[in-house]
Amino acid sequence: MSNKLDTDQKALEINLNEQIYGTFAEIGAGQEVARIFFKVGAAAGTIAKTMSAYDKTYSDEIYGPETSGRYVCESRLDKMLDHEYNLLTNRLSEIRPNSKFFVFADTVATLNYSRTIKGNGWLGIRFQLEPDSEPNDIVLHVRMLDNTTSQQQSAVGILGVNLLYGIYAYHKDPEKMIRSLVDEIKGRVHIDMIKLSGPDFKIDNRLLAYWLVKHQLAPITMFNASGEAIHPSNLLYKKNIMVVRSNFRPYTVVTQNLIQSGFNQFCEDCKKDNGKPSYIFTEMMPAMKGPEAENDVRDFLERADMLNLLGHSVIVSNCREHEELVDYLNDFKFRKLGIAMGAKKVGKLIRDKYEQYADSSLLLGFGKLFQNRVTLYVYPAKPSKEETFVTSKNVEVPHEIKYLYKHLLDNGRIIDIKEYKEKILHIFTKTALKKIRKGSTDWEQLVPPEIAKYIKENNALGLPPK
Repeated sequence: MSNKLDTDQKALEINLNEQIYGTFAEIGAGQEVARIFFKVGAAAGTIAKTMSAYDKTYSDEIYGPETSGRYVCESRLDKMLDHEYNLLTNRLSEIRPNSKFFVFADTVATLNYSRTIKGNGWLGIRFQLEPDSEPNDIVLHVRMLDNTTSQQQSAVGILGVNLLYGIYAYHKDPEKMIRSLVDEIKGRVHIDMIKLSGPDFKIDNRLLAYWLVKHQLAPITMFNASGEAIHPSNLLYKKNIMVVRSNFRPYTVVTQNLIQSGFNQFCEDCKKDNGKPSYIFTEMMPAMKGPEAENDVRDFLERADMLNLLGHSVIVSNCREHEELVDYLNDFKFRKLGIAMGAKKVGKLIRDKYEQYADSSLLLGFGKLFQNRVTLYVYPAKPSKEETFVTSKNVEVPHEIKYLYKHLLDNGRIIDIKEYKEKILHIFTKTALKKIRKGSTDWEQLVPPEIAKYIKENNALGLPPK
């Protein structure tokens, strides 16, 4: 199969493959994917059945009700794949023993008339790569970015064709398959969750999350402490969230203390504010440049392993600016957002914001970051005995905005983490990484025991082999 086909050519190539045969089931505002396969011709060679259950009552009668009351959700997609694949194989497996069966399903909500729904959907395929074999599953979530309903519907149609074509054309190269998902629709959609499983795919799904961000298909993806891909809405919607931003190269004892103390304080604050439970996420970025980028997959998986080892869920992000992260998380209507960081980083953040907005809208620039319900939790710094102990109160900020900064302090938008271990404040990740890569004898004291054990067992982060 060629890798330079347009949407219609991809659909036609699938239609002309005598072995690929299956069902299209589309509910909600989708209804576009099967249409493309019919439009290009030779659909009889591919389509056994199409299903369009637009009315919710009809949908419930076919696939069963949703306890959540939502129809654009992953559990609805799972029910559709189960139901349609069982029907397909029960009715046709004996008649078509040489076919590679598939079921394509989607449940989609496009931009509504009042524009209260931005447009999103779940798409998935259950498919065989060989006749009479156990099936595989691929499931993804998409956010549509176009400004009209018709454009969003068109984007879903193209995405569906790309997905079906990709699993057969590029199943031996999952990274290429992921890149191909946005052929002809780059910039019109964000794919912020994808899962691939089955007997033909022995792949770490954390890599799929990484590739989505690396290739700019999404600004943010997530996986939980077990390494399973999760959609942000499942964990973030109307929750209290604390995020710790770092490269975690490596995860030091200072990192551990910052996370534990910062999160404990955040939980106490949230109990006072709204009484709701709180969740913490570690956020890291792919290695886009520098020596780590040369071995980016290993670098990413090592850092992910260390975070998962300590029970952390992970946000993979290319949000270079803090306000980009805040803006993205705002879509999930968080109750309170805490961002934990060291005092030195807070100073740099404030100075950078001043330089960025000094000649334009200074208040607007700071307002983007310090939106309602957003608080910075500041971990102190003391690089050496001779240097000053730095907290949020004495961090260096430009003279021109000292009163703006004081306003943020006085109103609790920037607060100090109260519990900390002063004897470890001299430890920095860059120092720890240098010691690891040199094979120094004292690097193990700088990281938690579990991390030291992992690094030694895997020669991680460039530790020289013995």
